[in-house]
Amino acid sequence: MRKLIRSFGFAFKGVAYATATQLNFRIHLGATVLVILMGYLLHISMSEWLWIALSVTLVLVAEIFNTMIETLTDLVSPGYNEKAGHIKDMSAGAVVIAAIFALVTGLIIFLPKLLLLF
Repeated sequence: MRKLIRSFGFAFKGVAYATATQLNFRIHLGATVLVILMGYLLHISMSEWLWIALSVTLVLVAEIFNTMIETLTDLVSPGYNEKAGHIKDMSAGAVVIAAIFALVTGLIIFLPKLLLLF
């Protein structure tokens, strides 16, 4: 049981590291708070909450993987390396794809509800 508890501690330490060191991760967390607030205020359905949860999780996980890949790449290739640059670019690209998915999902869910308010 102690091993399990320690492993969760390490996991939360990793999330804390990403939060403390990565501006984009903090931006995504801020967007998460905004989306949760909007969902609450606009009374979105259970299925809409599931899509929001999937979108938020996908973006945050992608951002953490991006940080992992960039950190590891810097560790194994501290000097300039064209292939290392491509790896980092692709990692960032994965975050962009996840963020676009989240944006489109948010627009599909929130835009009709916001338009009804005006």
